[in-house]
Amino acid sequence: MVIFGATGDLTKRLVVPALYNLSRSNVLPEKFALIGVARSPGTSESWRDHLYDTMKTYVGNPVTEFDIDRIDEPAWKRIADKISYIEGDIGDPGLYEKLRGALDVAEKTRGTEGNALFYLAVGDRLFGPVIDQLGKAKLTDQHEDENGKHRYWRRVVIEKPFGHSLESARKLNAQILRTLHEDQIFRIDHFLGKDTVQSIMAFRFANGLFEPIWNRDRIDHVQITVAETVGVEQRGTFYEETGALRDMVPNHVFSLLSMVAMEPPTSFDADAIRTKNAEVLAAVQPVELSCAVRGQYGAGTVLGKKVKPYRHEPDVAPDSSVETYTALKLEIDNWRWAGVSFYIRTGKHLSKRLTEIAICFKQAPYTAFQYTPVDTLRPNWLVLRIAPDEGISLQFEIKRRGPAVDLAAVKMDFNYNDWFAKEPNVGYETLIYDVMIGDPTLFMRADMVEHGWRIVQPVLDAWAAKKADFPNYDSGSDGPKAADELLRHDGRRTWRPISRPSECKPP
Repeated sequence: MVIFGATGDLTKRLVVPALYNLSRSNVLPEKFALIGVARSPGTSESWRDHLYDTMKTYVGNPVTEFDIDRIDEPAWKRIADKISYIEGDIGDPGLYEKLRGALDVAEKTRGTEGNALFYLAVGDRLFGPVIDQLGKAKLTDQHEDENGKHRYWRRVVIEKPFGHSLESARKLNAQILRTLHEDQIFRIDHFLGKDTVQSIMAFRFANGLFEPIWNRDRIDHVQITVAETVGVEQRGTFYEETGALRDMVPNHVFSLLSMVAMEPPTSFDADAIRTKNAEVLAAVQPVELSCAVRGQYGAGTVLGKKVKPYRHEPDVAPDSSVETYTALKLEIDNWRWAGVSFYIRTGKHLSKRLTEIAICFKQAPYTAFQYTPVDTLRPNWLVLRIAPDEGISLQFEIKRRGPAVDLAAVKMDFNYNDWFAKEPNVGYETLIYDVMIGDPTLFMRADMVEHGWRIVQPVLDAWAAKKADFPNYDSGSDGPKAADELLRHDGRRTWRPISRPSECKPP
């Protein structure tokens, strides 16, 4: 495994801790070597020591405080003993000759058999140049036997963002496909490494109860929420060029959308699943400006702490029109979903950290209950919780105890931690392991990426042409009020509250 950007934030926070957790779980291959590549001066020993020091902060579960006593020294040693470092500029062809030598050494001393995984933990502007250089150095060539089967493989992991627009995504796809085959490219999205996301297909297709009602006949609408309590922190320069829509929607949110809306695949083979994912995105119509809301956080209080507005963050323009919140209404134009609205929202400095897919079923006829003490029947909700507490809940109506016919909303709740042991996880373990074994199921194909940008490009163009009246929501709130109008315009109530997502609780 070769990491470009070896001294960067992504490497120390996520990639190496994920490798450590794979080692702890005894699934990291014995025939393994880790090669770091970066411009920073250093040696193999200094990089190894740096990674070990940062492990004290980032290994384990990143949302809880780390305890140094939890480091599994033998598990770390299985990685540390196989670490090497190469200093150099990624634009220098000489660097790739050094890398060729390091790969040859790894093959001889570690038994890697020529297999190599190149992880691009670098800025997105460098994706194309690095792959071009790897190709020129023949480091991406795969050796095939007389039957056309790979005797050794070369794979490349590319982080988001994959382009900044439809045009740039198409250019980047064309550029890297001149060097790589599609089956060598793994466009990574850490959202798809979460257990609940991977369980969506099992939940739908392994239970005869749910798949028959997973369509426009029974479902009224779907809400997908990705809410964060953090602001832009020290990423002002990046965020000024990106914004919430580019940063989250074409990759993270659309990955969730395609998983929840896909047709049943003919098998759980990667090609079959990704084809069904792509069909969903191909059926989504480009978003009209009237179906999009943007917001930017002002001052407020988040988790009991006063925070400053976005325009006062480091490296942010004082009159910035970059959105830190976006809400969209999407329509999927196929037989399963025609007429069912999919509402998505994502934002920073909101009231609570929450990622969920909430499915609202059509309301039951009211006539039979018109003389009961309730004002109206509540709809049934099926909620797939992805973060921070992974699980699934179902809300439905029952009769209260007593002689009167009085209805109450109750909830059945499944929590992953109640049923399965919780393992330290940073969200990348499954994905990195899948790259190693060559399983692309959880990675986006070129056509899926381009469909994602096609859907949002009209909104990006319209927003770029007109400055916004910002800020329009307080930090610590659920976002701008205008987002509620997306639902009210369709005769629906409003979004599920982020800070109190449960619609019912025991009396």
